[in-house]
Amino acid sequence: MMPLFFRSLTLLLLALAITLPAQADDDQPVAQSVEDLRRQVIQLNRDLFVLEEDLLFPASTQFAVFLSVDAGEFLRIDSVKLKVGNTIVASHLYTDRQVDALQRGGMQRLYMGNLRTGTHEVTVFVEGIGPENRAYKKAATRQLEKGTDTATLEVRISDRSADYQPVVELVEWE
Repeated sequence: MMPLFFRSLTLLLLALAITLPAQADDDQPVAQSVEDLRRQVIQLNRDLFVLEEDLLFPASTQFAVFLSVDAGEFLRIDSVKLKVGNTIVASHLYTDRQVDALQRGGMQRLYMGNLRTGTHEVTVFVEGIGPENRAYKKAATRQLEKGTDTATLEVRISDRSADYQPVVELVEWE
């Protein structure tokens, strides 16, 4: 990544060295030249960000997990741990503001990383306060068949009024 950054910076400086003398001959105000350079730097920064994302998380290995909560009556979430294979890849402790945001329909990106093709076991562990203000722990596991496309899972936490229990499930996005 660094060689790409330095090459881009060198190209920008070269363009700057060529552009400024030409602009001085045209009697273009210095403020306009600076504004043009600022726009070029912003565009270069955007391009570098896109390249970095493509290099770090190529579509063929990209794996993302999101969390949504449609609960509140039977579970108040405190923490979540995400395990892929035998490795815990993400864990999060929630503040009251974060829990409120999730309960109002927000979605959290719990994890984004690379995962090779093949079959993987994904497990999520959820802890919180359950019915009758008791400590509550729940886990869900799913076998994920990772192909060459981006794989995305959603951890859905919802209330089930039939037995007054929260439900935790891992759902694969199409």
